[in-house]
Amino acid sequence: MLLKRSIFCKFGTTFATNLIMKKIGYLFVIVMLASFKPITKETSAKINWVTMDEAIELQKTAPKKIIMDVYTNWCGPCKMLDKNTFQNEDVANYVNEHFYAVKFNGEGNASVTYKDRTFGNPNYDATKANRRNSAHEFARYLQVNAYPTMVFFDEEANYISPVRGYRTPQQLELYLKLFLSDKYKEMTTKEKFSEYSKSFKPTFKE
Repeated sequence: MLLKRSIFCKFGTTFATNLIMKKIGYLFVIVMLASFKPITKETSAKINWVTMDEAIELQKTAPKKIIMDVYTNWCGPCKMLDKNTFQNEDVANYVNEHFYAVKFNGEGNASVTYKDRTFGNPNYDATKANRRNSAHEFARYLQVNAYPTMVFFDEEANYISPVRGYRTPQQLELYLKLFLSDKYKEMTTKEKFSEYSKSFKPTFKE
């Protein structure tokens, strides 16, 4: 009897231990499954940026207005505009559908051909690529003196107007729709623009 009881005790202890370990294992799996997040591909809205030369060439076969983002590498508000506004889904979709979007470094060294004239930056200093540098000739030509500045052009690349400073998606929406619809031609006074702004109802999500 003692031998049988001893064997039973050992067997019972082993069985109980195995049962506890299995329960711990099941519990671990449940916890892992509960905390598991499926790997999904992160996507963000992207504007199809082109150069000014490319935009002008594209206009020849498919006329659209141009929005040019004039930025610099050291400009904080420029980075905010990129992150908060240009990556907004509503903004990106609207711009891609209705405009050619140009990204232009106002202190870079890329050459630009506009209205049969080539612009460059002869005083560009490569050692200051991420600091204040010489202003590009094209930025001077457009009278851009603050960053960021968005410059709008019509379907024939004629200059329309600048929009200076950082804009939220809904603030930019006002200008995008103003220029696309040609209502800007009616804004002959500050009062008329003020009325347009007050009556404008944004639809872009922020």
